[in-house]
Amino acid sequence: MDINRETKKCKETKVIQTHRVLLSDLNQHRTLFGGKLMSIIDNTASISATRHSRGIVVTASMDSLDFLHPIYEDHSVCVESYVTGVGQSSMEVFAKVMGEDLLTGKRYLAATSFITFVCRPTEGNQKIIVPLIEPESVEEKFVCEDYEVRRKKRINNLDFNERFGRAVAFRAPWLDADLNSF
Repeated sequence: MDINRETKKCKETKVIQTHRVLLSDLNQHRTLFGGKLMSIIDNTASISATRHSRGIVVTASMDSLDFLHPIYEDHSVCVESYVTGVGQSSMEVFAKVMGEDLLTGKRYLAATSFITFVCRPTEGNQKIIVPLIEPESVEEKFVCEDYEVRRKKRINNLDFNERFGRAVAFRAPWLDADLNSF
């Protein structure tokens, strides 16, 4: 551990956003559209990453998003996020999504997600080293505990994704269509 490197506590990076689920947010099953939830998660988590690094961050990957319970119209969706691990310029952010039936007060865990952000250099600041992270609560310790395992998996996936990207064609698919088959 670098004793000269600043350390922040998970709670210093915590962000909470709550939204009412409206008709325009629903999919054909009349539950919150997954893409809408992804957008809310990314927005919330990016604030955690920025709060931690105090720099300009970009989403590098949404490492996992597990939908656990549907969120219904007129319920609320609450996304809580905080930093759970760091590299030199990268940060892993955990997002916990809770739904709430606003009429009964019943709350439920709707989704969980891990997102990786990278702090980008700004003009005049080419070397980025984000602060270390220190968990305190039981939940924070549990979530942060396996950061290195998730990080190794991301690094392996990055290598695969680079090879995959070179192998997948990106020519406009409509140019390859057999127009006589219609």
